[in-house]
Amino acid sequence: MKFMDEYAKGYADCAWVGFSELEKFMEEALVHAGVPAPDAKIIGDVLIQSDKRGIDSHGIGRLKPIYIDRIDIGIMNPVTKIDVLKDSKATAVLDGNNGMGHVVGHKAMEMAIEKAKKYGIGMVAVRNSNHYGIAGYFATMATDAGMIGVTGTNARPSIAPTFGVENMLGTNPLTFGIPTDEEFPFVLDCATSVSQRGKIEVYGRAGKELPEGWVLDNEGKTRTDTIQVLKDLTTGKAALTPLGGIGDVTGGYKGFGYATVVEILSAALQDGAWMKALNGFDEEHNAIPYPLGHFFIAIDPEHFMGVETFKRIAGTICRELRASKKAPGEDYIFTAGEKEYLAWQFRKEHGCPVPPSLQKVMITLRDRFKMDYKWDFENK
Repeated sequence: MKFMDEYAKGYADCAWVGFSELEKFMEEALVHAGVPAPDAKIIGDVLIQSDKRGIDSHGIGRLKPIYIDRIDIGIMNPVTKIDVLKDSKATAVLDGNNGMGHVVGHKAMEMAIEKAKKYGIGMVAVRNSNHYGIAGYFATMATDAGMIGVTGTNARPSIAPTFGVENMLGTNPLTFGIPTDEEFPFVLDCATSVSQRGKIEVYGRAGKELPEGWVLDNEGKTRTDTIQVLKDLTTGKAALTPLGGIGDVTGGYKGFGYATVVEILSAALQDGAWMKALNGFDEEHNAIPYPLGHFFIAIDPEHFMGVETFKRIAGTICRELRASKKAPGEDYIFTAGEKEYLAWQFRKEHGCPVPPSLQKVMITLRDRFKMDYKWDFENK
């Protein structure tokens, strides 16, 4: 397939590390940082699933700067204590006590799935959590159980409202996982901004400028200077544009609206924090926790017309979309989750690509924790 040929070319400067080795390395580094081994296993699984699916913004690249560094400076608890604040037949509210978001999210979606098995639908809201990795991981926990999975999370302010320039809303993914009769589920996992901070970090590691329209400054003008943008996003001198772009001509108000929906559902149901309270800095610009909120929904099609009927129709819809007429010069239409499946097919043979900047991070962590690893890329 032409897509896979082009896909491989994009990683010419990378070393390839096997899934199991990379996952084991991440788990061991987290344990050295103070995370209990069972929790480190969950976190490692979330991170490696990101790398397996080709979502390079949320895998090994997040291990040090988002998790270990925050543990180091005391704004994230490595030991996760989860309190159940409310629990009814189909709903629950959890408090993550500033623990590891992956662990909190895993528990919450497990609860939602169990409730859905009994009552057709389950929803769990979470407060005082942290960054939980790719939202699609939790949606596919539901699809693996033959259910529809929905999740969302707020985040530190990055997106400017339509006709505004101040970063007010997080990148706030609204994520759906839908089981099908195909080899992979339909999984729509994307930010409610044109792009997101993790992808900008990928551009930064590659030394590339940003496309126009992803980021704007305080004057409403587009920014492309990647490294400075990453700094200015934290100080309010730059903001991400909502899905649809700048203004309302191309539908920027739609992304703004969806981001707001996620913000409300990640804060109001659980009496949690929102927007500027998630900045991660106090008035003196000292680092403080990011008390993020999430929500998780599981819907069991068996309580409707049956899971097999649902999966057959969902799969047929996807196949009909892919079979529809192509634009000139295009040879394929992808449905959500398909590129990630193809990336996994490629990477299970080659491993995960690690660019030079991340190679240095892996070496730094290995040396710091005195871990017994030696990689081929060190000999080049």
